[in-house]
Amino acid sequence: MAANAIFQNMSSFSSSPPTLATNSQKVPIFKISPNSQKPAIIHSLKQICRQDNIKESVFTLSNLIETCAFEKTLLQGQQIHAHVLKLGLSGDDSVFLNTKIVLMYGKCGSIGDAQKVFDRMTERTVFTWNAMIGACVVNGVPIRAIELYGDMRFLGVATDAHTLSSTLKATSQLEILYCGSEIHGIAIKLGLISNVFVVNSLVTMYTKCNDIRAASLLFTGMSEKEDTVSWNSMISAYTINGMNQEGLSLFVEMLNASVEPTTYTFVATIQACEETSFGKFGIEIHAVVLKLGYSFDTYVANALLMMYIKNNRLDEAAKIFFHMQEKDNISWNSMISGYVQNGLYDEAINLFHEMMNAGQKPDHVSLMSMLVASGRQGNLLNGMEIHAFSLRNGLDSDLQVGNTLVDMYAKCGKLDYMDSVFGRMLHRDGVSWTTIIAAYAQNNFPWKAVQLFREVQAEGSHVDALMIGSVLLACTELRCNLLAKEIHCYVIKRGICDPFMQKTLVSVYGDCGNVVYANSIFRLSEVKDVVSFTSMMCSYVQNGLANEALGLMLCMNEMRIEADFVAVLSMLTAAADLSSLRKGKEIHGFLVRKGLLLQDSIRSSLIDMYASCGTLENSYKVFNYLKSKDPVCWTSMINACGLHGCGRKAIDIFTRMEKENIHPDHITFLAVLRACSHAALIEDGKRIFKIMQNKYALEPWPEHYACFVDLLGRANHLEEAFQIVKTMNLEDIPAVWCALLGACQVYANKELGEIAAMKLLELEPKNPGNYILVSNVYAATSRWDDVEEVRVTMKGKGLKKDPACSWIEVGDKVHIFVAQDKSHPECDKIYEKLAYLTEKLEKEAGYVAQTNYVLHKVEEKEKVKLLKGHSERLAIAYSLLASTDRNPIRITKNLRICSDCHTFSKLVSKYLEREIIVRDAKRFHHFRDGICSCGDFW
Repeated sequence: MAANAIFQNMSSFSSSPPTLATNSQKVPIFKISPNSQKPAIIHSLKQICRQDNIKESVFTLSNLIETCAFEKTLLQGQQIHAHVLKLGLSGDDSVFLNTKIVLMYGKCGSIGDAQKVFDRMTERTVFTWNAMIGACVVNGVPIRAIELYGDMRFLGVATDAHTLSSTLKATSQLEILYCGSEIHGIAIKLGLISNVFVVNSLVTMYTKCNDIRAASLLFTGMSEKEDTVSWNSMISAYTINGMNQEGLSLFVEMLNASVEPTTYTFVATIQACEETSFGKFGIEIHAVVLKLGYSFDTYVANALLMMYIKNNRLDEAAKIFFHMQEKDNISWNSMISGYVQNGLYDEAINLFHEMMNAGQKPDHVSLMSMLVASGRQGNLLNGMEIHAFSLRNGLDSDLQVGNTLVDMYAKCGKLDYMDSVFGRMLHRDGVSWTTIIAAYAQNNFPWKAVQLFREVQAEGSHVDALMIGSVLLACTELRCNLLAKEIHCYVIKRGICDPFMQKTLVSVYGDCGNVVYANSIFRLSEVKDVVSFTSMMCSYVQNGLANEALGLMLCMNEMRIEADFVAVLSMLTAAADLSSLRKGKEIHGFLVRKGLLLQDSIRSSLIDMYASCGTLENSYKVFNYLKSKDPVCWTSMINACGLHGCGRKAIDIFTRMEKENIHPDHITFLAVLRACSHAALIEDGKRIFKIMQNKYALEPWPEHYACFVDLLGRANHLEEAFQIVKTMNLEDIPAVWCALLGACQVYANKELGEIAAMKLLELEPKNPGNYILVSNVYAATSRWDDVEEVRVTMKGKGLKKDPACSWIEVGDKVHIFVAQDKSHPECDKIYEKLAYLTEKLEKEAGYVAQTNYVLHKVEEKEKVKLLKGHSERLAIAYSLLASTDRNPIRITKNLRICSDCHTFSKLVSKYLEREIIVRDAKRFHHFRDGICSCGDFW
């Protein structure tokens, strides 16, 4: 039974090479390395086989097999196996060596050979079964390990601690809780529950099966906790399950129990400190690591590296990295990834080159970090170099590398390269499809994104919420309401309509102009947070329902949901659209209280809001308050001046902007040109146009040309404007012809007006505003037949004119009026006040209605009646009724103010000594003492 005794001593392997026989006189000592030559091995084996003492031969062969298992030298192991077969052993010696051989094949990864040896054995001990079960676990065949355990139980083979421990590992891999619980019961029955190997395996099994409570109870119930592995298992269990507080508390308890921590203890504990709330504790653990001399351990150093990176302490991470004596791929990859995550792309690229110079071969993780850096930088050349490296080293076939390559080329705007990489991918997952669909949606190819989504559906591939989000982005780009509804139905059918998806759908329907559906989804949403309200507010604002958007602000206050800066931006836009100064000031106060004024977008929106509400002085106050101004703030202030007809001030601000070395962009020049147009600054406008092209090398957009044509047209330089349209090939830009036609109407240029009208209707046959403009041009010259023809054409195409309306804010409410409106509760008082006011101006100021501006073929009395019912006059009358103070009357109108109402407003401001501020579709009019800020030029 000597073989069995030896087997028992050698059945448990440590992490160091096995110790061979010490009797050097009788038994030679062999050491096999992967580079050992075959003749020498055969010669040694023949010597062993010629020994007279079989027991000594068996013992020596056993040691050789163990060495092969440790060094994983399969070829030498097979040679030894062949000589064992030649010996023709039987009985205990045969069982002993064959068990060792099964173990060796398992360690060398040859599970098939291990199974063959196991199957041919007529006699097996518990150690044989353990060896085979362990081989299955190590080689990723856990289901076979559990089957073998079942066979043992069926055949009545007694199990020991190693059997249960190995089988529990298999159960952990498969996450079969009921099977693990059954083994737990058997361990109790066999009295093995106090065995440290079994307990540690049970803790790991319960952890992998997400039953952390059972694992904790098991650990707590241990009578002796002197084994470090037990503590490590439990700390790892807590960390893996996100119970970082419990894991760290257990680490402290371990130190208090005088149990010496190991590398694995520190790694698990440091990982728990990756959560930012435990960063301070991580620093304390770092001190313990230094004290106990583990700072040079690569695994511990890597864990510290990641901990500091996750806690946004890149400087500390860099110190650890550059002081590491030995760096593996995890070290390099962690540091490179840390740089990328913190936007330090150049540092990441430099470190990648250092990695290669140090002789460390990059793996797929390294390449993914570099590709992410290249994509975010838009560094196409660097991205292509990494792509070439992946091709040379066979890493391009890795699925994650392929997905990252697709994303990198998308971010660099090389969609053809991206498509080529995607087409060459042998395997694609949901991430692959989502990445390319998102790329096309974000790069103005929405139909291609939709087409790829159809392919995903046809292939039956998995569709997740991210992919749906990218397709919905394509719907937004297409403004396709029907497609949005189709995707919405698909989402409901697949059961992925979660709160996040509902918010996305609200935004998409809003962008597609379907406010009814957007509002319906919002109202039915069970979870309403600041994002939900912001999505709905944006939908209202985009579709001209600013009043409803501000109404949601009240709902948010009632539900105690605090607005973030994105929600505030929507509120400011709504207040600006309504010219609601009161609401705008309330929002400004909220921003001051919450300290949100530091956001650049908030600053520029405040400037726009005050300008849109008619208080240019407040826009100046906000602008001058800012210590640092970005280009958007400068542009907003220039635009504000332009809206109020302060062209000179706009040019002065532009000049200041240049002196402070802030480069203007296309939008800035557009604002300056509009300011010149509103103020009739012809020469200044021409100069600015040249500066844009010559000094800043900016190619004018169609909007710049339209603005320049409008500038010339307003000054009656119609022929010059027309020549620019022809010479600059601007015939296909509707805005240019619209500007020219408007000027032709003002200056009664019939010939040029006819050309502009025909061209405008040709380019935009579905824009009702163009038909109204053309109709007004015809009506101004009494071409009533042509007017009727235009209106019939509109009716045939189903086009409708937006009714003229004006609104005014009184107290907390916005009052809206349309022409000839009689829906207001105080309608009779309003018309009575208006009649009194008109009569007063006729008698005292000599006001006479200018009926030539009534572009309808009706009697003169009817024209006068139509003029008296214009919406802005009703708003003025109601304001005089509702307020007795001397504050300015602020009116907003959706169309341009007509000349008669312009004259009427000037006279009201003079004889009632009230300032009237009217914001029409183009600009602001400040009426004071009978004079308008526009200088009668609009």
